[in-house]
Amino acid sequence: MFENANNRTELGSLGEFGLIRHLENAVEIKNKETLKGIGDDAAVICLDSEENVQLITTDMLLEGVHFDLVYCPLKHLGYKSVVVNLSDIYAMNGIPKQIVVGIGLSNRFSLEAIEELYSGMLLACKHYGVDLIGGDTTSSRSGLVISITAIGTAKKSDVVYRNGAQENDLICVSGDLGAAYLGLQLLNREKKVFLDSPGVQPDFQGNDYLLERQLKPEARKEIIEILKKTGVKPTAMIDISDGLASEIMHICTQSDKGCTIYEAKIPIDEKTYNLAREFHLDPTVCAMNGGEDYELLFTINQKDFEKLTAKLTYLLSVTSLLRKKVITCSINLTVKWH
Repeated sequence: MFENANNRTELGSLGEFGLIRHLENAVEIKNKETLKGIGDDAAVICLDSEENVQLITTDMLLEGVHFDLVYCPLKHLGYKSVVVNLSDIYAMNGIPKQIVVGIGLSNRFSLEAIEELYSGMLLACKHYGVDLIGGDTTSSRSGLVISITAIGTAKKSDVVYRNGAQENDLICVSGDLGAAYLGLQLLNREKKVFLDSPGVQPDFQGNDYLLERQLKPEARKEIIEILKKTGVKPTAMIDISDGLASEIMHICTQSDKGCTIYEAKIPIDEKTYNLAREFHLDPTVCAMNGGEDYELLFTINQKDFEKLTAKLTYLLSVTSLLRKKVITCSINLTVKWH
């Protein structure tokens, strides 16, 4: 390889977000139309009109890393691959309009298998009113690869970034957390049983909700609609793909704020809680770090709280007040953010 073995930095020492920050430092924005590049859920590009902007985001799913075809049906995978990108557009307070699909595949996939994958993508497009406008296909020697770019629109004044949280804002989430992670644990358990005893049928009884949250998540389009109807614009927003702890850290870091999270305020479904205990896991840890819930995490001014609760039967607020320069997060343990 071209790198100097004596001056080598291991990627593990940076982590995913550290790598992104490192690469971002080398990127120079040259075009005035680029209002926001790296560092948020989507890039923001100025259109011809001063009032409107285009939102662009991309996400890649790799077999063996992000999904396992032993238990992930291709139609579900196609649907999920679209939804996770649309969620990023909604996290910018925008409306998704188009997607572009790139796939890498080997000859172990038949035409019928690819049709099944695309049927899931097209179902998601239909449900969310999005057009599939093109893409690319290539051969792959390392399993199935799916790369989707989503394109959306918003009024420039409506776009919500991660860096706008203010002192004393309320931190809100659009639904319960940890369910997708417990669904994954359940699937992995039954996969192990199947591999050890191929004749044994999987035991998923009573856990349909958790499986659906893992295999067929939904982007929270209706929350964006409620926010617009109530006239509430979040001060900061992000979607929960990597867990509540990671996402609130992004908001706090970029907004130069800190927060206190109260364990009792974190929404955890009863089925999630019970299965976590069955697996000898802490339900709070599952909610904080599990990921793939694709709920929206956002901050609002306290004066807007009553507007939202009047419209929502589910109480959105899960955590308490943002305070300037607080560097601890109180749940079971005190965690310092650096």
